[in-house]
Amino acid sequence: MGKTAGNNRDWTQIYAIYGIQQWQTLVFLLFHAFFFSLLSLLFLVYFDQICSFLDSFFLSGASRFTAGFTGAVTALSAVCLLFAAANFVYSDVPLQYEMAQRMVGSVGDWSCVKTALDLGCGRGILLNAVATQLKKTGSSGRVVGLDRSKRTTLSTLRTAKLEGVQEYVTCREGDVRTLPFGDNYFDVVVSSVFVHTVGKEHGQKSVEAAAERMRVLGEIVRVVKPGGLCVVWDLLHVPEYVRRLQELKMDDIRVSERVTAFMAGSHIVTFRKPSELVAGPREVRLDWRC
Repeated sequence: MGKTAGNNRDWTQIYAIYGIQQWQTLVFLLFHAFFFSLLSLLFLVYFDQICSFLDSFFLSGASRFTAGFTGAVTALSAVCLLFAAANFVYSDVPLQYEMAQRMVGSVGDWSCVKTALDLGCGRGILLNAVATQLKKTGSSGRVVGLDRSKRTTLSTLRTAKLEGVQEYVTCREGDVRTLPFGDNYFDVVVSSVFVHTVGKEHGQKSVEAAAERMRVLGEIVRVVKPGGLCVVWDLLHVPEYVRRLQELKMDDIRVSERVTAFMAGSHIVTFRKPSELVAGPREVRLDWRC
């Protein structure tokens, strides 16, 4: 496999450390892609026999149209499922790795960062990218990875050790809706494709789920220091995040270009907590370099 962009690491090494997170979804997509591929092939090979069978139900012309249309739909379904599987594989590791590099690059001077938080750290792709930056700059800072599952945090510590940054990493289990940290605690807060999962038990489009996501944003603002930077990459709900951040009077709100991840639109949102809150709406910048 090829090298990562701007990096000497091989993808096989990265996959060996992080693996596929939701392999059940990948198996589901590939199984159905194979099934529809086989079905469309059967329609192609046995087209005349299928038409003869359908003649007992339809007129001759209608039976050929029905068989051809059904075969075309099954073939198209197979192609769509294969594309979805490919996008899932790309999004699950390579894209997350690349976006993590972009996110840490947007912070600037990591040598000044003493405390950072990765909200919903998962396998630790972003967490370890932050720790690597701290290590490169010789910082004495640490990054805390917070996740809902103790099992996940233990796995994340393992990946940090494999990346050689375990001394810069701490993992905690906790509720992201009520962060177990004091006010104005972190210099930097980051999060990667996580916030949209909060409240999903209520349904993604429900009022309850939206309220839960807004609560998480409020907690992010609470724990970051005045002047601190937040970088959030997420799917689907970025416009509502921007509106909420404007209501909270955050500074320098920037939204990156659209990136397709897991078959959905995603954006990176960066913002800074003002040293002093002032009245009035905040400007939102569409920053294509973000």
